[in-house]
Amino acid sequence: MDNTFSTYKIDDRSLIAFIKREIHNLALQIGFTPHRAAETDIIVAELTSNLMKFANGGELLYRAHLQDDQNQIEIYCLDNGIGFENVAKIMNDGYSSSNTLGHGLGSIKRLSNDFQIYSMKNWGCVQYVKICEKPEYIVPPFQSGLNYSTIAVNYPGEKLCGDGYYIKQSRKGFQIFVGDGLGHGESANEAVELAIKIFRQSVEFQPAEILREIHTKVKKTRGLVATIVSVDYTSQVWNICGIGNINTRIYTGLENKTYTPYNGILGHNIPRTLSSTIVPYKKHQIIIMHSDGLRTRWHLNEFTSIIKQNPGIIASSIFKQNIRGTDDATIFVGKIM
Repeated sequence: MDNTFSTYKIDDRSLIAFIKREIHNLALQIGFTPHRAAETDIIVAELTSNLMKFANGGELLYRAHLQDDQNQIEIYCLDNGIGFENVAKIMNDGYSSSNTLGHGLGSIKRLSNDFQIYSMKNWGCVQYVKICEKPEYIVPPFQSGLNYSTIAVNYPGEKLCGDGYYIKQSRKGFQIFVGDGLGHGESANEAVELAIKIFRQSVEFQPAEILREIHTKVKKTRGLVATIVSVDYTSQVWNICGIGNINTRIYTGLENKTYTPYNGILGHNIPRTLSSTIVPYKKHQIIIMHSDGLRTRWHLNEFTSIIKQNPGIIASSIFKQNIRGTDDATIFVGKIM
C-alpha cells in the first residue's frame, strides 16, 4: 500500500459526499465488509460535517494502511476553529454545543478502533481516527522502544510523492531514513525510492557510511537530500548524519537539540568527510524529522501539554500549523518509551 496520505481541503458542503464515497470505496478495496464500510461512512460524515459547522472548514488526510496484520484506514482531521477547552467533556455522549443530541464524537469513538483529539483554545483542533477491518480489534498499548507516526503528502496535483521514509527495527536498535528527492513528481519519487531500497538492503550501521553508499548508487537519478539516524541500544546514543535540508530535532522534555546537516545533494556532490553527530539516548525523548515541505520556525512549547500526546497527534499538530502546500511534505515523530 502507498504510505502517503490523500488530502482534501473541506471548504464546501458539496465536497462531503465526494470524500465519503472516496473513503468508502477505499475501505471496500482493502477488504472491509459492506457493514464496516458503512460504519466508516458515519465516521467520515461526522468529521466533515463538524468541520463545516464549527470551524468553517478544514483539512482531511486519509490513507489505507496495513499494521499488525490489520487492514485499516487512518484519518487526520485538522481545523483552525476556536478549539475546545475540555476535550474529555466533549467526548461524552450527550454533549452538544449546538442544541443537538450530541452523539457525534461519541459515535466516532464507538465505531473506530482508536480516536484521539488534541485542541487548544483559539488554535483549532486535530483529530486522529483509526478504523480497522475488524471492529472488535483492540489496538495494543505500546510498551517499549521507538513508538512513531509519519505523515507524508504529495505535492498538490501529483500522483507520486518525492519524499520518502523508512524505519528498520531489530532487537539491537533501530535506524530511520527520511529523504526528499529534488523537485517533485515521478523523477523525485524515483530518486527517493532507490535510496530507500539501498537503505533497506545496507548492512552498515553508521549513517555516514550508508549515505556514502546511497550517493554512489543514485547518481543516475535526479538526486536527493536525506538524513539517517541510528540507535544501538547497547551504546545508548543517537548517531545522526544528513546531507541537505531535512530538519532533525531531538527533544528531552521541551529542550531540544537541532541537528545541522552537511551541505550537498546525494547523487551529485557531498563532502569528502562525513561524521555522525552523537547525542545521548534516553527514555521519553522525542525525535522529529521533516522535509522542507514544512516550515522550520516552530517549537513544541507552542503546543500546550503536547509531549503527553502520541506521535501522530504531535506530527499532525506541527503539520497543521506549518505545511507550506508548495511541495511534497513528510514529518516523522518518534517517542522513546
